[in-house]
Amino acid sequence: MSRYEEAKKLYAAYGIDTDAAIAKLKNIPVSLHCWQGDDVQGFDSKDALSGGIMTTGNYPGKATTPDELMADMEKVISLCPGKAKLNLHACYAIFEDGEFVDRDKLEPKHFKKWVNFAKKHNMGIDFNPTFFSHPMVKDGLTLSSPDESVRNFWIEHGKACIRISQYFAEETGVPCVMNIWTGDGFKDIPADRLGPRMRYKDSILEILSEPFDKKLVKPSVESKVFGIGVESFTAGSAEFALSLAATTDGCIPLMDNGHYHPQEYVSDKISALLCFYPELALHITRGVRWDSDHVLLFDDETREIAKEIVRNDALDRVYMALDYFDASINRISAWTVGFRSWQKALLQAMCLPNAELKKLQDEGKFTELMVKQEEAKMLPFGDVWEEYCKTCGVVAGPEWFEEVKQYEQDVLSKRNS
Repeated sequence: MSRYEEAKKLYAAYGIDTDAAIAKLKNIPVSLHCWQGDDVQGFDSKDALSGGIMTTGNYPGKATTPDELMADMEKVISLCPGKAKLNLHACYAIFEDGEFVDRDKLEPKHFKKWVNFAKKHNMGIDFNPTFFSHPMVKDGLTLSSPDESVRNFWIEHGKACIRISQYFAEETGVPCVMNIWTGDGFKDIPADRLGPRMRYKDSILEILSEPFDKKLVKPSVESKVFGIGVESFTAGSAEFALSLAATTDGCIPLMDNGHYHPQEYVSDKISALLCFYPELALHITRGVRWDSDHVLLFDDETREIAKEIVRNDALDRVYMALDYFDASINRISAWTVGFRSWQKALLQAMCLPNAELKKLQDEGKFTELMVKQEEAKMLPFGDVWEEYCKTCGVVAGPEWFEEVKQYEQDVLSKRNS
């Protein structure tokens, strides 16, 4: 009998069907973010990152062209089990034959190559307007700026992104989550908090006035707690984002688990939002001390987030996307470790006796609940993971890193980046 067959029997004693968990997970999409591959540079500017975004490190071999970035993502997809979805920022528009348009004039045609890439890999596409690293970020503000010309520029950018999101969904047949996030805020204590927030609200509502099919395009609003240069105030706080999503038809909240105070946990917030929102979105990352976008690991909070989604039967209500960028290590490895970590977290959550544990809680049997939770940690999850990877045609163990090292030697080391 194989190790998986033995593990399957042990899990069955807890009432868990590991075959069913494996089959289900293979069809749950997780968005893979393009910006890990080139340190959030994009293709519409060669200027340094600005507007609340920063990467650290200068590991060689980053992608500098669309073809390089797509090749790198293909390598990652080949190393990861599960169903990937493509996540793009607007600054990754691809211009050809000397053409260039500013962000307020972007069109679907500027993303046609990305659509072809997505179709090749049977992927949907999620999208993000890029409200940073641009001359029209004035005094650190975009949609909340007191300068009407600045606001109008970014509103038009947002509307263009709505149209592009509709194009993505129509072409791929998969709904597109279009996420609105800005780094708007102030370094020191502001004299007026309400004014920027009212302008921010009105700007987002104006963007969402652009016609779109609510079944195909899922606009979301992402909050922020603080960041570099906005230590004292952010226009799009958690309360702002949740309130706007709650009062705006066709808009859903997006939580990035790096965008809260260090002792706040998104794993605790998911069930609160599920009480009120039909759908919600996540950007899954790993913050160290602050919103530092470290590579996602199979750590406690990652596992808790996955458990909250799974045990609340919310896999079809939560849009899951990865969001981190580390320029200090091999970028292919960073992508792969993060994606595989989230797959592990989802699979492990699906292999827990969730119904039994809930029943023990409702019956007030907290001693037994603690015992059962601790015992479940010792179930042979590694064998289930290995079987899942096998059914997906990828290796379960660290052997994948040998492919990355070979790719670095053959491809990345030859780039002039």
